[in-house]
Amino acid sequence: MRRMLAASSVALVALFVTACGSASNNNSSSTGNSGNTSQKTSGSGTKQVEIFSWWTGAGESDGLKALIKLFKKDYPGYTVINSAVAGGAGSNAKAVLANRMENNNPPDTFQVHVGQELLAWVNAGKMEPLDSLYQEEGWNSKFPKQLIDMVSHDGHKYAVPVDVHRGNVLWYNKKVFEKYHLAPPKTWNDVIADAKILKQHNITPLALGDKDQWEATMLWEDILLGQLGAQDYDKLWQGKISFDDPRVKKSLQTLKDLMPYVNSDHAAKVWQDASQMVANGSAAMNVMGDWAKGYFTSDLHLKPNVDFGWTTTPGTENDFMVIVDCFGLPKGAKHPEGTKDWLKVLGSVPGQDAFNPLKGSIPARMDADKSKYDVYSQQAMADFKKDQLTPSLAHGAAASPGFLDAANKAINQFVNTGDVDTCVQQLQSAFQQNPPV
Repeated sequence: MRRMLAASSVALVALFVTACGSASNNNSSSTGNSGNTSQKTSGSGTKQVEIFSWWTGAGESDGLKALIKLFKKDYPGYTVINSAVAGGAGSNAKAVLANRMENNNPPDTFQVHVGQELLAWVNAGKMEPLDSLYQEEGWNSKFPKQLIDMVSHDGHKYAVPVDVHRGNVLWYNKKVFEKYHLAPPKTWNDVIADAKILKQHNITPLALGDKDQWEATMLWEDILLGQLGAQDYDKLWQGKISFDDPRVKKSLQTLKDLMPYVNSDHAAKVWQDASQMVANGSAAMNVMGDWAKGYFTSDLHLKPNVDFGWTTTPGTENDFMVIVDCFGLPKGAKHPEGTKDWLKVLGSVPGQDAFNPLKGSIPARMDADKSKYDVYSQQAMADFKKDQLTPSLAHGAAASPGFLDAANKAINQFVNTGDVDTCVQQLQSAFQQNPPV
């Protein structure tokens, strides 16, 4: 029965929408030097590894290029096929990947989020365990146990995490806050109180761009985490707490209370649009993962703690909502040794420190060189070591693919109707029909 559920989940992987991709077009190949090796590709005389991702935007594509450069330095003689698929904030790539996996034509390795998104492939019998690689590279003591648990199933590890993003962040325009003598909010009531002041001055209090649907779900999951706390938040996704719990209803009511202070055109905007509103001061606040920091600094050339500030979303001060990209070894990969060499680079300190400063994320390893990171990332690295790690629903870690698809639809309907009871019923029904894999 579990295998049937997993296969159903795999068919829905292409429906995932994430924030970590972009709409730019950058499909390319990077060719390494040929050499005499034991692993041959038919007719080419060179080693190969095909890397599949949706990293095509500014920052992330630069980070991927830095990884490939380091890989070719450490393992000369490889031809690297960079099969990045642009567009749809990752959904285009996931559709292509699902088709290839179902047709037994997997790439050598592919980008996937830890948690349920990864486990959908594991439970479908599509991934090889990596226990021996973890042992050889000493990774069991280098990644947090909570994170290792998110890439594990039935005692086996199936992927190597390369980056960590934090989801529970509230960003604010420092100049707007200073002008109106506002402090970073500690509660959602503080947000609403600030919003009333800002609205009087024709400033959008809370920017939202939920054209791709996951953005509204992400705002809700941060409110939900603050209401439930980390332990009960996890229990909700395990089916040990019902969606008709009063605290779940309270989280939806809080989301409803916030909507009058959100820009009216939120359904026509994407997350970058909402972030740009905060950047230019037409909006004061935005809840978004910390890829927004990369957008602020790399694309908009803003300075952290000068042009923009940040705080954890209300009620989540000691929690770290993780969105983690990882890579594994699919069954049937044409170049498994190339994949393993690539994974060794991903999991190394040099690999993580080459990639993450460019992408705007922090390393998954706990022993990376923090001097390579900016003030925001250094704070995030410190919090990552001490805070309770919690999986993101909106980015595929907390619940099954089928539930995530249904939840996105339910939450986006809710932001328009404000009907708490109907939304709770839809979420509960969807969870019963799509249990965790």
